[in-house]
Amino acid sequence: MAGSIPQWFFLLSVGLFGLLFGSLANVIIWRVPRGESIVSPGSHCPTCGTAIRWYDNVPVVSWVVLRARCRTCGARISARYPIVEALSAILWLLAAVLWGISIRTVFGVCLFYLLLVLTYIDIDHLRLPNAVVATLAGIGVIGVAVAQWGGMPAVPFFLGGGVTASPLGSAAVGLLIGVGVSVAMAGGYALVRKSAGLGTGDIKLLGVLGIYFGPYVLMVLMAGSILGAVTGLLTLRKHAEGAAARIPFGPFLAVAAVIVAAWGPSIWNWYIGLAGLS
Repeated sequence: MAGSIPQWFFLLSVGLFGLLFGSLANVIIWRVPRGESIVSPGSHCPTCGTAIRWYDNVPVVSWVVLRARCRTCGARISARYPIVEALSAILWLLAAVLWGISIRTVFGVCLFYLLLVLTYIDIDHLRLPNAVVATLAGIGVIGVAVAQWGGMPAVPFFLGGGVTASPLGSAAVGLLIGVGVSVAMAGGYALVRKSAGLGTGDIKLLGVLGIYFGPYVLMVLMAGSILGAVTGLLTLRKHAEGAAARIPFGPFLAVAAVIVAAWGPSIWNWYIGLAGLS
C-alpha cells in the first residue's frame, strides 16, 4: 500500500487535512470551555453574530484575504486563528513524517491535535477540560488494543523490555508512572510551598500521556518541567513587581510530548552517552 501512494501526495493530503481540522480546533478551543456545542450553531462572527460564509472560512487564506477583519461588521479577527490552523497542519505533517503511512500516524495525529487544543485552552482558562482529556485517553486505549490484539504498532509509541515489551504492559506502566510521579510531585510541592503545584488536570494529562509513551512519560515530565522552569525564571521579575504569574503547565507538557515523540530515544541515547553509562 505504501508503495502505491506517492510520498508527496500523502504529505500534501495530510497537511491539507491538518489545515481543515485546524479550523475545527479553533471552534473547540473557544466553545468547549464555555460549555457550548461544537456542532451548532455554525461558525459565526463573535462580534456581530453573522454566519461565516464558506469562502470566508478557508483556513489561513481567508484571514489574509479579509485582512484580519469580519466582512460584515469589520471587527478584527485575531491572528490566533490562522496560527492554530497552521500549527495543526505542521503537527499533522510531523506525525506523517515520523510514522509514514501507518495506523500509528492516525493515533499520533490525534495526540498532537488534541494537545494543540489543550494548550490553547490551558493558556486561556488555566484548566484542561475533562472532556478533551478523556477523549485523548479513549483514543489511546483504542490504540493499545489495536497494538496488543491486532498486531499493528499503534500505541504506545515506545516499547521496552520485560513487562514493557508488550503494548498493554508498556501503557500500564506509563499510566502508573505518569499519575504516580505527578501526584508525588504535587504532594511534595504542597507540603513545602503550602500551595498547589500541579493541578488535577495536569495529573490526569500525565496519566493519559503515559498510555501513549509508556515509561518515556517520565522524559515528557522532565522536559516539560525544564521548559516550565525556564519560562518561570523569565517571568520572575514580573512576578516580583506584583503581577499575576500563574503559568499553565499543560502547554509545556504538550511541547515536551511532541519532542519526545519525535526524538525521545535519540535524546535518551545521547544522555546515556554523555553520562558515560553506555
